[in-house]
Amino acid sequence: MSASNHIPSRKGELLKQLHHNGKILVLPNVWDPLSAILLESLGYSAVATASAAVAYSNGYNDGEKIPFETVTDTLKKISAGVNIPVTADIESGYTTDLKKLSENIKRLLDTGIAGINLEDTRHDDHSLFSAEVQAERIALFRKIATEQGISLFINARTDVYLKPDLFPGEKSLEEAVRRGKRYKEAGADGFYPIILRDKAAMETLIKEVALPLNILLLPDTPDFETLQKTGVARVSLGPGLLKVAVNAIKNVSEKLLRYEGMEEIKQNPVTGAYLNGLVAKK
Repeated sequence: MSASNHIPSRKGELLKQLHHNGKILVLPNVWDPLSAILLESLGYSAVATASAAVAYSNGYNDGEKIPFETVTDTLKKISAGVNIPVTADIESGYTTDLKKLSENIKRLLDTGIAGINLEDTRHDDHSLFSAEVQAERIALFRKIATEQGISLFINARTDVYLKPDLFPGEKSLEEAVRRGKRYKEAGADGFYPIILRDKAAMETLIKEVALPLNILLLPDTPDFETLQKTGVARVSLGPGLLKVAVNAIKNVSEKLLRYEGMEEIKQNPVTGAYLNGLVAKK
């Protein structure tokens, strides 16, 4: 599928609008076409992939361990399976080299995605790209997408809160603000300080960076009402939805191993006809 065939501007602009309508955009991240189709059928206006969920479901650990070709093949199938915008978690772009990154960007855009998550962790040594280098990488995404006529939503993820040894205490917020501003200048549309839980820090980032703020749903994340009042634009689950699915499979499989749980299979409202109906629409 070429870049000219996946209605890039319409989906990219729609994805951007969903971050600016005053309502939290909830994204229970998917990993394959069926999970994406299911969410679309339930009324979701967009879907997002989680790198960890895509990796685990293909038998790999997260952290760019999965072959890049498998990622792009999965994204093509997901994008082709739904009519709503797809935003993809692409970790750090699967390279630290700008020339190779240019090639990867073109391959990613050719999958039909309307948005990306791009993080500032280097997966070769687990350090952080400098703010300046990461800004250059974001700018490269923006440049190539613009050249191809694609209104790509760039969600810039920062991992400063994953590095308390480098940014202890208030330094983490200071660095997040600094990086957020720099990433915005480079062309980012959204800002994602992963594992941030503190409401006051969220308010500061929303005010200082002035980009839609993405929060990861964790056990101690504030509730939706609080996040809405705070001004959070987007809440994603990472591999959370996959974990829910695996837990359900694990629980019933353990029962079956004990010759129990038959009724859960027999009475499951998700029938073959239901699944046929989901995919038959595509």
